[in-house]
Amino acid sequence: MTKKLIRFDWAIKKLLRNKANFVVLEGFLSELLFDNIQIKQILESESNKDDIDDKYNRVDILTQNSKNELIIIEIQNTYEIDYFQRMAFSASKAISENIDSGESYLHVKKVISIHIVYFELGQGKDYVYKGLTNFEGLHKQDILQLSKKQKDTFVKSKVSDIFPEYYIIKVNTFNDEAKDTLDEWIYFLKNSEVKDTFKAKGLAEAKNILDIMCLNKEQQYGYNRYLDFLHVKASAIISLQAQQEELMEKKMAEAEDKIKLKKALEIAMNLIKLGLNNDLIVQGTGLTYAQIEEIKNKM
Repeated sequence: MTKKLIRFDWAIKKLLRNKANFVVLEGFLSELLFDNIQIKQILESESNKDDIDDKYNRVDILTQNSKNELIIIEIQNTYEIDYFQRMAFSASKAISENIDSGESYLHVKKVISIHIVYFELGQGKDYVYKGLTNFEGLHKQDILQLSKKQKDTFVKSKVSDIFPEYYIIKVNTFNDEAKDTLDEWIYFLKNSEVKDTFKAKGLAEAKNILDIMCLNKEQQYGYNRYLDFLHVKASAIISLQAQQEELMEKKMAEAEDKIKLKKALEIAMNLIKLGLNNDLIVQGTGLTYAQIEEIKNKM
C-alpha cells in the first residue's frame, strides 16, 4: 500500500531548498528536461517569503544549474486568467535580475521556466506542453539560424537556445496512467504518492524525504496549516462559483420574465384594438387590470 507524502508545492518551499535534498529536484528536472540536471544553487527572489503573508497558492523557486542556466519552478493551485502573462513576466524578471549592471548581453542567462498548474490553463488535449522561441520567415517560411561564429561564441546550436524555454504541466488533466518516468513524476505531483514500481529519478529519495512522519512538530504544524489554507481557499472558490451561478440564473430568469411581459403587452394591445373587454384580456394575457388600463391610456 502506498503512503501519502508531503505535497510537492509545500516541500519545494520548505524542504527541498536544503542542498542535501537537491537530489529530489534534480530527479524531477532530469526527467522533464531529458537531461542530467545538477543544481548548483538556489537563488532567492521576492516570492520566496517565509512569514504569515506567504502567497500559499504561489510557490516559486529559482535555481541555477551546473550549465549556468536559470530554472524557475512555479506551482499554481487556483485559476488565474492571466497566468500566461505571469509566465512571461517571471522569465523576464529572472533574466533582468541576474545580469550585472554594465555587463554585455552576452551574459544573459538561459531561462527554463517550469509551471505546474492545478487548473485548466488554456485549451489543449495534452498534459505537458513545451514552448520555444523561433523566428520563421514570412516569405520563405525558413527558421532563422545562428551563424557559425555565433554558435562558437554563445556555445549554442539554435536561436531558441538563447531565449526562455517554457514547460507547462497540467496536473489535473493527467489520467493517472504512468507510461514513462515523467508520468511517474506527474502521478506524484497529482496524488502525493510514489508507487513501489516507479523508477523515475528522484522519486525513491522523495519517498523518504517527503514522508510526513519525518517532519518535526513545528514542520507538521506548518504543513497542516498550509493544508487548511488550501481547503479554505478551495471552499471560497466553490462558494464564489455558486454565487456567480446563482446570480446568472437570476439574471436569466429576469430576462425571460421581461420577454414574457413584452409579449403579453403586445397581445393585450391587439385585443384592446379588437374591442375585447378587460376580463377577457386578463384571461388571455395574465396581465392585471391596472396594466391593461395603463396600456389603454398610452394608446
